[in-house]
Amino acid sequence: MISSETAAKFQAALPFWVSFLLIPAIWLAAFAGGWWVLIIPVLTWYLFTALDLVTGLNLENVDVETDNAQLTWYTLVTNLWVPVQFLTVFGLIYYVGQAEHLGTWEKIGLFFSVGTATGTIGINYSHELMHQKNKHERQLGDILLAMVLYSHFRSEHLLVHHRYVATPRDTVTARYNEGFHRFFPRVLRESWHSAFSAEKAMLARKDLPWTDLSNPFFQY
Repeated sequence: MISSETAAKFQAALPFWVSFLLIPAIWLAAFAGGWWVLIIPVLTWYLFTALDLVTGLNLENVDVETDNAQLTWYTLVTNLWVPVQFLTVFGLIYYVGQAEHLGTWEKIGLFFSVGTATGTIGINYSHELMHQKNKHERQLGDILLAMVLYSHFRSEHLLVHHRYVATPRDTVTARYNEGFHRFFPRVLRESWHSAFSAEKAMLARKDLPWTDLSNPFFQY
């Protein structure tokens, strides 16, 4: 078990801060062009895996009595990622529009890399944020999901997945023998329907129609 004193140190959270190395890598790729625009998938899919192999897995849990105030370095990771991702995504949209050295395929490759970073890191951090009690952090999670056009994931995850995990009602659990290439388009197609139905049912229990403005789909 990791003690509260150890968890409170920056060194304990340092592995999670490695994710921020993707940001300068994305910008350097945009400046350099060429095959460098595909560096992010290489880093996220292979370098991080290699680091796991080299450093080993940490199978210890932090002491459950640890106060949230002692987890500041962990909280900062997810909170700071939001404005950093925002500035990167929209900054690159502006920059690439002016960048004459980037051809069409380089631009496609660059934003494929941006999508890899915002999906691999951003969606995972949004998952952590949506589970927090602090309303501000939950809103940050919503912002991250909005940036990848996947806002309904909050409703799907909290109202469907957590209730019906690994059952036929859980859209985002792979079916038996369902390969990725069948699973992925099915989830994209079905999850927002499932999420909307869950929110509609919740409003109905309050005797409210789905058109009530408290339905988060209007926000999504």
